[in-house]
Amino acid sequence: MRRLLGAAFGALGSLRAAAYRRGLAPRSRLAGPVISVGNLGVGGSGKTPVVARVAEILRDAGLKVAVLSRGYGGTFRREALVVSDGASVLAGADEAGDEPVMLARDLPGVVVAVGPRRDAVGRAVEARFGRLVHVLDDGFQHLRLERDLDLLCLDVRDLGDRPMPAGRLREWPSAIDRADAFLLTRLEAASEEEIAALEARLGPERTFRVARRPTGWRTPGGAPAPAPARAYLLAAIARPERLERDVAGGGVAVVGRAFFRDHHRYRAEELAAAAREARAAGADAIVTTAKDAVRLPAGDLCLPVLVLGIAAVIADEGRLRERVLAAARRTA
Repeated sequence: MRRLLGAAFGALGSLRAAAYRRGLAPRSRLAGPVISVGNLGVGGSGKTPVVARVAEILRDAGLKVAVLSRGYGGTFRREALVVSDGASVLAGADEAGDEPVMLARDLPGVVVAVGPRRDAVGRAVEARFGRLVHVLDDGFQHLRLERDLDLLCLDVRDLGDRPMPAGRLREWPSAIDRADAFLLTRLEAASEEEIAALEARLGPERTFRVARRPTGWRTPGGAPAPAPARAYLLAAIARPERLERDVAGGGVAVVGRAFFRDHHRYRAEELAAAAREARAAGADAIVTTAKDAVRLPAGDLCLPVLVLGIAAVIADEGRLRERVLAAARRTA
């Protein structure tokens, strides 16, 4: 049954993409160029650090940048909400969703905005801030909005998977034909020979490897902090085992963990239980992710809460930078 449902889901995705490709469904173009960063699968593909890095490349080149997001998990349902004006974070995770608030905190100088239709969000941003380069977060399936560069974050195992619910894909693997470039993530899940074969299949000139790099310890407010000796992990992300690997890889002992489904909203009793377990295990800190930190309510957990920052490291980034900046300046 799951295979039949997956086939039906994939067929619907293919029909939808064909309708946009043939002009049967309307598409919108913003005044500024659009660079889309998206996934083929759901959750855990490393997309958000890539969104942040692309925005940094554009910002550091002196361009005005906006990140446009759906605001998944937030309560906002109107046309457009500005989460950050580039100087201040103006909305919280309950309203805007956790990932947009995380990006707003981590990207000074970059506008972040959310809404159900990214074309409407982009027009609202342009009306307020003028012409910008737009980074379309989770944009591969958001075909309503025209884009100047389509970057697809591809888990190294995606092309052997199936559409939901038979697998974890949003579309059939053939949808990769729409992408201009591929960023290969979760490299640890494949051998070097398998990754090289995938690069040859996709085209080495438009394929980039993406690794994760811990950027250091900080408090939820952003202040630098020393590494703990014994950590209790608290996370609600798609692949929490990555957090454990990153923490242990830095020489920190992991003494316990409380993992929840992606985007989970923590309840007071869950946090209290985690704090009790952490103290009983002898932890000297509760360690979480930047995405989780924006969802943690204010309150005393009786132990320090620390965030291990993570950045995307893109091999041969100069080559990607050239493509990103060329697209950004194409309609300048």
